[in-house]
Amino acid sequence: MIEVKEINKTFGENEVLKGISAKFAAGKNNLIIGGSGSGKTTLLKCIVGLHEPTKGEVFFNDENFTEMNFEQRVPIRTQIGMLFQNSALFDSMTVEENVMFPLNLFTTQSKAEKLDRANFCLERVNLKGKNKLYPSELSGGMKKRVGIARAISMQPKYLFVDEPNSGLDPKTSILIDELISELTEEYDITTVVVTHDMNSVMGIGDHIVFLHNGRKWWEGSNKEIAKTDNKELNEFVFASKFMQAAKGKL
Repeated sequence: MIEVKEINKTFGENEVLKGISAKFAAGKNNLIIGGSGSGKTTLLKCIVGLHEPTKGEVFFNDENFTEMNFEQRVPIRTQIGMLFQNSALFDSMTVEENVMFPLNLFTTQSKAEKLDRANFCLERVNLKGKNKLYPSELSGGMKKRVGIARAISMQPKYLFVDEPNSGLDPKTSILIDELISELTEEYDITTVVVTHDMNSVMGIGDHIVFLHNGRKWWEGSNKEIAKTDNKELNEFVFASKFMQAAKGKL
């Protein structure tokens, strides 16, 4: 479980996050949504330590991450997996080498053990036998799956995902959503996903935090979202005529 308490983040005179508190449970698909500039990616970066909150606290299973120094954070950071928006694969490395990269950095496993783990992760994301390919030889969806394989290579307790469906077609987006959801439930991971994809919201949104102008504006599940009378949330989620029509059938 991850908890954030009264998180504020200011860049110069620009207050991006304003007193955000929320809990993200293990084994659930926790989604952070909101319009451009709402603060969702900044919140994600504050949670993982890429940004330091101006005020407020971040807890990983009751451990105060905010108060820790760099060395004290290392044990928690080795339990974190992250899928970046553009997958962030190393172009000069093969698929296999990309997946093994965290294992090379943070473990003392033998080469055989690391290869076994890489093969397991690649098979789990349906990329068995793609070890020797390079990122330039992969489709967008395959790159995302390699990124997921790398993110789970260290058997993380916490998984952070930034815009997993960016640049993907609708069918591939659904496959990526389903894969993230399966891994979350299967390994009881605390997963936090930043997304603007409404299919993701309605498909896998066990717990949703909606940010508006840097504040937590609404919180609930995908089952509750269709019944809310929150004006800003409705305008964001059901902006298109198609989604408005779909809401009437939910």
